[in-house]
Amino acid sequence: MPQDGHDKQDCARTAGKRWLAKHTKQVAPHGVTLLGDDLYSNQPFCALVLQHGFNFIFTCKPDSHAKLYERLAFWQATDAMATREVRHWNGRFTEVTMVRYLNDVSLRSGHDTLSVNWFEITVVNAKTGEQLYHNSCITNHRLTADNVVAVAQSGRGRWKIENENNNVLKTKGYHLEHNFGHGKRYLAAFLLSLNLLAFLFHTVLEWSDPKYALLRQTLARRQTFFHDIQAFMRYMAFDHWDHLMEFMIRGLELASQCDTG
Repeated sequence: MPQDGHDKQDCARTAGKRWLAKHTKQVAPHGVTLLGDDLYSNQPFCALVLQHGFNFIFTCKPDSHAKLYERLAFWQATDAMATREVRHWNGRFTEVTMVRYLNDVSLRSGHDTLSVNWFEITVVNAKTGEQLYHNSCITNHRLTADNVVAVAQSGRGRWKIENENNNVLKTKGYHLEHNFGHGKRYLAAFLLSLNLLAFLFHTVLEWSDPKYALLRQTLARRQTFFHDIQAFMRYMAFDHWDHLMEFMIRGLELASQCDTG
């Protein structure tokens, strides 16, 4: 949101610099690794992150780092890249994670270029060959056969955060993007806070409330779940939260599946 004295929001990179200045003393001593998209994988910002005592794993795309990928193409042609492959059963099928990596690559042209370590991660369905995920990143962590898969999965975590948190808030019934446009001063931030609190409590309920978890499993689409609650509460009065959950469980004939602990 606009900072004091400004009419427009900061860009993401400027907001990142402000965050570093504000939180370094409290956060950096814990050995934190920052995750970020391609906007942050430029030399000034990476150098600033290191200066503040953080580690980083930032997405690094070929179209915005032409010189870096020219060097990578040379090392690939000379078979200098190392590779690592692991298999993991995710509960439904086997995922194959393949990682290529190279240490000590110049981030940009020039004599004062920052040396970074690069990796590319590809995840496929072992049975069908379908590509599930692909990305490439830079990091200051020294990459080895023992740690490169863990580092790559951490980089993938940023993508999962965006898809499984941010995009849920925007597209699965919380209306975050719409609410964010309301108001000229504090209303947008207030509505944003309510969205985040709702998402937090719904996540806790999925972990701790078997009735809620059963209903969410049955009504898998969040919009369906929210719309049902909205309709019931418009026309009926419920004594408490459990009363509402039990009413929905009876209506869906799920009582035999409900383990209330």
